Amino acid sequence: MNVYADNAATTKTSKTAIAAMLPYFDEIYGNPSSLHTAGQRAAEALEKARETIAGILNCTPREITFTSGGSEADNQAIVSAAKIGERKGKKHIISTAFEHHAVLHTLKALQKQGFDIELLPVGDKGFVTAQQVADAITDKTCLVSVMFANNEIGTIQPIAEIGKICREKGVLFHTDAVQAAGHLHIDVQQQNIDMLSLSAHKFHGAKGAGVLYARKGIALTNIIEGGAQERGKRAGTENLPAIVAMAAALKEADDDLTKNSSYVSAMRDRLIEGLEKIPHSILNGTKENRLPGNVSFCFEGIEGESLLLLLDSKGISASSGSACTSGSLDPSHVLLSIGRPHEVAHGSLRLSLSSYNTPEQIEYILEEVPPIVSYLREMSPLWLDKISGKKEFFIK
Repeated sequence: MNVYADNAATTKTSKTAIAAMLPYFDEIYGNPSSLHTAGQRAAEALEKARETIAGILNCTPREITFTSGGSEADNQAIVSAAKIGERKGKKHIISTAFEHHAVLHTLKALQKQGFDIELLPVGDKGFVTAQQVADAITDKTCLVSVMFANNEIGTIQPIAEIGKICREKGVLFHTDAVQAAGHLHIDVQQQNIDMLSLSAHKFHGAKGAGVLYARKGIALTNIIEGGAQERGKRAGTENLPAIVAMAAALKEADDDLTKNSSYVSAMRDRLIEGLEKIPHSILNGTKENRLPGNVSFCFEGIEGESLLLLLDSKGISASSGSACTSGSLDPSHVLLSIGRPHEVAHGSLRLSLSSYNTPEQIEYILEEVPPIVSYLREMSPLWLDKISGKKEFFIK
């Protein structure tokens, strides 16, 4: 049996998205910036996609800027807010310790430019509170950036409450919603969001398309210079096939949100129930208030890379964390941020599900993971030291 359980890294492009994009390769293939009929047909499709996405997020089409994906959208949102703050003499930015590297690395670059970056701790369960944000805001704060849901451990943050505090204090609020879009309800008005990033390939769209929502009145700083596309705020000919597919995929996901959430959550809970039976294992995050498809565990006494390779040999595609850092030998900064020791963080497994998965696949995963964990532990001198009592267990 083949099981794809790495949907947090990327998802299968849906048939709906593929069907939507195909005409824009060989029928409506004009440049949306061209004045001729072929170009204007393309421009109409571009604006229709913009209207569709704006309707789902509850904003106006002019507040939507198309990007190449979530990383570019994160970069532009954060840099834009920083420049706005700098002009006002405000150079304090608040974020969290377990953001995606698209956020953290952008903040690190701004720190070298003299910005004061404050990363809030997220506690052992992986949550930041609205009160933490309120306590951290000063008269020099220009931006708060808190991810909607964590990409590794799946915890969902109190976005509306954080946004409300930021709105009351006159501070811009950005959320990286790459993992949330298409899986959780998003309403930028109700949730007090000033800027939001999303990426099509996380909800069964095509790779290479993303969105930056920026509330009317927020002056965006260009990251890519060139032509006048996207109202002059994002140069480069728009990736029309991927953008049309993104709109179709997001609408499909939004239409089926309740049904899919219930179906995927049930499989998630069954996985958690089964994996918890493995001795000296621990769920990262909480059972409640987590993404419908996210299951993240640490198994003491093993190396996550070996676990992934052996699972792959059984036809199971999984991850030890973010796909963007899977080539690194360092333990996940997300797991370290919730207090996992380095040794334990190295033995992590992330299984991320979608509506394409089946209950039968879940049972297959639960058949294969325990014996592989046991096999790897039997080969580990460190594990022998622990079961002999020479070293203590971190996970009781």
